[in-house]
Amino acid sequence: MADAILYLTVGGIQWRMLPSSFPPWQSVYTYFRQWRDDGAWRRLHETVRVRVRHKIGRHKHPTAGNIDSQTVKTGHTPAGVRGYDGGKCITGRNRLLLVDTLGLTLAALVNAADLPDRDGARQLLRRGCGFGQKLRLIWGDGADRGSLQRWVARRFRFRLKPVHRPQEQKGFAVLPRRWVVERTFAWLGLNRRLCKDDERLPESSVALIHIAMMRLMVRRLAPN
Repeated sequence: MADAILYLTVGGIQWRMLPSSFPPWQSVYTYFRQWRDDGAWRRLHETVRVRVRHKIGRHKHPTAGNIDSQTVKTGHTPAGVRGYDGGKCITGRNRLLLVDTLGLTLAALVNAADLPDRDGARQLLRRGCGFGQKLRLIWGDGADRGSLQRWVARRFRFRLKPVHRPQEQKGFAVLPRRWVVERTFAWLGLNRRLCKDDERLPESSVALIHIAMMRLMVRRLAPN
């Protein structure tokens, strides 16, 4: 079952197109849905992430993180779970990630693309599943300053520090700290199922993010 789900995530195929060498697609989807709904994917992801951090001598709870969003196009999804991002001129969904300094995902949230990033960040941080026990600093983009900073300061022990683009900068340049979360989005893009968001439910999209990151982390745990 797990191999079939990984095959689908990497290959970007439809459930009905799973090769006959795997169990029937109905059975594979049933397990995927059950593990999504009972939180198994999130718990497995957290277990693997802790092992990766331990392998390189890091504490399981990070002290710093990075938060950012990514807008992706959608296919035929129900009304109410997609929107139009006027800044990027994309109709789709917004992926919001909080990652540690290694780029490993601490929390993920998928919303309609027309939801402002600051509102999505508040939802994500409210849903904290233990990642904030030792967290003291989160880097964000320049749009995270102001009201979101004050909101974080009132509610949490960590602080939000925007990383600003230099005023004299022209064209593309790698910003300090910000490249870590951008690299994580690039890792997700290596999985064709995540190049777009064709899932009916945002919860399925979050589960696929966890699955893609688990695949990456398991390879890091493999003996050299």
